[in-house]
This record gives sequence, C-alpha cells and structure tokens, in this order.
Amino acid sequence: MSGSARIMVVEDEEALRVSLVDRLEAEQYQVFAVSTALEARTILKAQEIHLLILDVMLPGQSGLDFCRDLRQEGLNLPILMLTAKRQLLDKVLGLKLGADDYLTKPFEMLEVLARVEALLRRAGPVSRLNQDVFRFGDIHIDFSKPEVLKKGEVVAVTALDLKLLRYFIEHPNETLSRDRLLDEVWGYDATLVTRTIDVHMAGLRQKLEEQPAYPRHFVTVHRMGYKFQP
Repeated sequence: MSGSARIMVVEDEEALRVSLVDRLEAEQYQVFAVSTALEARTILKAQEIHLLILDVMLPGQSGLDFCRDLRQEGLNLPILMLTAKRQLLDKVLGLKLGADDYLTKPFEMLEVLARVEALLRRAGPVSRLNQDVFRFGDIHIDFSKPEVLKKGEVVAVTALDLKLLRYFIEHPNETLSRDRLLDEVWGYDATLVTRTIDVHMAGLRQKLEEQPAYPRHFVTVHRMGYKFQP
C-alpha cells in the first residue's frame, strides 16, 4: 500500500501524538489523531482506516480493551500497539487480543515507519468488518442484507451489481479482462459481448463513484479491462 494510506493514531500524550502525526504526514500518509478510544471509534465509523497505532494506556477505555473489542466486532485492519518500557504483560496481552505488532516507548521514528510500512504491505487494501461486510472510501457494503451505502445513503443496486462488486473486492488492484469478467461474473454460458461489461461498469460508476467521469475506485486499464482500487 502506498503512502496515501490512512492511519489513525490513538495516543493521549500530546507531544508524542504530534510527533507521530508530523512524521507520518511527511511520508505522505493521511493521518487522523485522537486521544481516546471513543474518539477513535467515531472516526472508524466514518472513515476508511488502513492502520491503527494504538497506545495501551488511554483515558477511559484502555488500548487493550479497545483492541479486543475491535477484533470481536470483526475489524481486521492492522493494529500497532504502543507500550511503556518494561510492560511485558501488556505486550503479551496485546498480541493475544489481536494486535499485529508493538513498539516499546521510547522509540525511534524510523522504526515506527518501518513497522507501519511492513504492516501495510501485509494487509489487504479493503477494510473487512466480517466475511460479508466491506468498506472502502465512502462506500459500505453488506452482502448479507444485501445493502450498499454511499456516505450513509442507500444505493439501489441489482443482484448482478453485487456479484460484480464482490468479485472486484476479492481481486483488488488486479487488472481484470472483459472476457474474464464475463466468465466469472456472468457465467460461461452467458450469451453476451464484451461491450456489455462497459455498459454495466458505466452504471456502477454512476452509482458509486464521486465523479463517474473520473473514477477513483473502478478504473479502466486501456485495452486490457478494469481494475478495482480501494
């Protein structure tokens, strides 16, 4: 994942929070910074976050409890825990509760960047709340209902729209040819031409893209097909 990834820092120590934000933004990451788990939860509901940097000791709900709750709710974004020196128990608990990595204070910013880059590289690009619920950009999809929301508003979609969306989500950043989409989404026995894909993609963009003429998520790869970019 590139430097455009969205990172949330949950740290109540202001000086450290500011330092983390400044360093991450210098690397072209989009950063959201808060001091409590409650504030973090509000942002997670409204924004697509790709990685969470979470302090163990927070006012109100602790970072450990927040981490546990997020995992129980099915949120699988990478979590990097920050622990105080010699808090071995917190490190062990954090990893058991679902954290992906941890750093012990004080730490070097270069090490933070290295851990962040490694976690983002291993993570999938789409925030998956459970096996049927996905979120990217302003779009929230629940295949179990089924329901598609854009900025919280219901979008009218067809069964074919949902099938195509799931296929794109399962193959992020992969160039998919029109023939492949016909085979995998419409089915081998579909008596269709590749132009059908173009018409349907135009409709999908009208429903989900902020600027359909300049798509951000469902892009055309010249002479090759389409690519889903979360």
